Amino acid sequence: MRAVLTALSFVCLATFARSETQSVEEQLTHSRAVQAAIWGMPAVNTDLMRQEMLTKTPGKVNQFIYWGGPLDWHNQTLTPNPDTLYFMGFFDVKDGPMVLEVPPGDANGSLNGNIVTQWQTSLEDVGLLGVDKGRGGKFVLLPPGYADQVPEAYSPLRSDTYGGYALIRSNLKSHSEADVAASIAYAKRVKFYPLSAAANPPETVFTDVKDVNFDSTIRYDVSFYEKLDGIIQSEPWIDRDRAMIDPLRTIGIEKGKPFAPDEAARAILNTAIGEAKQLLAARYDVGFPAFWEGSHWTLPALPEAIEGQGTTYADKSKYAVDARGLGYTYAYISIKRLGAGQFYLISIRDKDGNGYDGAKTYRLHVPPDVPVDQYWSLTAYDRETHALIKNVDRASRASNTKELRRNPDGSVDLYIGSKAPVGQESNWIPTDPARKFEFMFRLYGPKPEFFEKKTWKLPDVEKVSV
Repeated sequence: MRAVLTALSFVCLATFARSETQSVEEQLTHSRAVQAAIWGMPAVNTDLMRQEMLTKTPGKVNQFIYWGGPLDWHNQTLTPNPDTLYFMGFFDVKDGPMVLEVPPGDANGSLNGNIVTQWQTSLEDVGLLGVDKGRGGKFVLLPPGYADQVPEAYSPLRSDTYGGYALIRSNLKSHSEADVAASIAYAKRVKFYPLSAAANPPETVFTDVKDVNFDSTIRYDVSFYEKLDGIIQSEPWIDRDRAMIDPLRTIGIEKGKPFAPDEAARAILNTAIGEAKQLLAARYDVGFPAFWEGSHWTLPALPEAIEGQGTTYADKSKYAVDARGLGYTYAYISIKRLGAGQFYLISIRDKDGNGYDGAKTYRLHVPPDVPVDQYWSLTAYDRETHALIKNVDRASRASNTKELRRNPDGSVDLYIGSKAPVGQESNWIPTDPARKFEFMFRLYGPKPEFFEKKTWKLPDVEKVSV
């Protein structure tokens, strides 16, 4: 709470200082620019990933890019999973519906997938633990207002935007070359094609981008508003967001008109996005509700954001813009049924309530019998960027890591720090001694008892001497 008050005090003092020198119109522009940044965060988050694909890889919209190996720090998306294989298909349905055909899970592989709009509201979860329960299916992405009959063999997904993406995680049995190759081969059975070509679908294009420096971390400068303007120009207004039309016009963003802020306006926008960053960072620092009473392991986001993004804000009396904006500063994607296929826990403080220091060493004791059907993993991220820590050999350890050492009772001790404790190299996650960091603990296929009984508990991370 102290961090939030400090940041809010800074914002208030800065606002007071501006009020002495700025006109009323300039103050309005500033305040609405802060508001626009928080509101537009999920859509800009999507656009940053799409633009990285378009400008740094041969990949195109309505195709798939993929990382042909477990992720390393060259992938600078927000809090990604290094213990699965990522396939991303960005779609645009302006020219008509697109079909995403998901193969059934079998002895050769399985996947967990999520399909979202430009604003990252959930359309559906697919794959082994999705709506199809691993049986596979044909899902057709429909543009806003689409009224034509959908063929019976297809499951319709009605998007309120033209753009969006599907995130497909092809499950790994282990990180071995053979298992990675098998996982890639399985995921390439996914098909992506126009509904108009369903009688004779073209071959789906897959582009491996594992060696690309792919950086979609949030840019807290005037380019944020340039991205937001591009979204306003290309997407229809959603009814729940029409109240933003005038606030955006105040900062120079208006459908059908060029966004061309002059030097004075750009200065205001740069200051505003900086204050939005401070405010959101302070809220993140407070943390989220604890999963276990008294624990520093928390929910992955504020509950109102999880509910809203998973239901497309079905409850018309709620619209968690602030909570949603916060969520997309450190993560991406939305899950319709969080906990059915996967669940996440975040830790930004150790057992003593202190933040994590990359120059120190920590231990996490993972008790035996983790209640999951698939696997669990622990990943360390850069505390400032929320991406994988740069220039380290690996970012995580997981139960599907073959060399992981287990204690006689089946429990696992993981060590995190800039140097591996003697004899613990296989259970070590490296950090940068000059950087702060944070954790995410993933559970794939969590069992009901994990949520209902909560008899299994993950202890807090503790600092150790080595």
